[in-house]
Amino acid sequence: MATSSAARNDDQLAGTRDGAPEPADGIREPADPAADAPAGRDRTLRGAALLATLIALPVTLLVAVLAFTKLSPAEPAATPSPTAARVQSTAPVEMAAPALAARPATVCRALLSQLPPTIRDLAQRPVTAGPEQNAAYGDPALTVACGGTEPTVPATDEVWTVNRVCWHSVEQGDATVLTTVDRETPVTVRIPRSYEQPLQWVAPVSSAVVASVPSGGAVPAGCRA
Repeated sequence: MATSSAARNDDQLAGTRDGAPEPADGIREPADPAADAPAGRDRTLRGAALLATLIALPVTLLVAVLAFTKLSPAEPAATPSPTAARVQSTAPVEMAAPALAARPATVCRALLSQLPPTIRDLAQRPVTAGPEQNAAYGDPALTVACGGTEPTVPATDEVWTVNRVCWHSVEQGDATVLTTVDRETPVTVRIPRSYEQPLQWVAPVSSAVVASVPSGGAVPAGCRA
């Protein structure tokens, strides 16, 4: 009888060894890990997360500031100022008007009717003589003279083809003088030195020459296709 009492005491002790009574069916439910975790561990995890957030936030802001600085221009773009209009005289330009034979006179009238009202930003101006064969633009004046004697082109001189018209260039004191050398009636354009790149200024005249002045004469080798 003493042995049975001792066995019962051992069973009761085993049933309460882990602090919870033994279930009636002998099967114990697994313990909840979250319930067993100490409260201090939760506080440690929350502190670590807060610290990581505090560290990440300044880094994110720094990266954003650097990106904005890189993409933004160092200085605001300057506003382009409007181009000032060229001041031009409207007074008649003095030009000579030699007498022309009937055929050249007809060709020159056709040329004058084809000339544009402006050459680039130079407005057309009146001339003192021969408006049927002369034209002028801007101030200082760029002049166009139709007719006259065809120039003699030395073999060593350069010639230039501009818009299908062959021009011979001669430098004078204050201007570049270009004369056609492949046309029935010569056309001379005088371009003041203040207008740079004279071949660009003669391009609109070339278009009028092609439309109104027939080809003729011996074409220099430099202008042959």
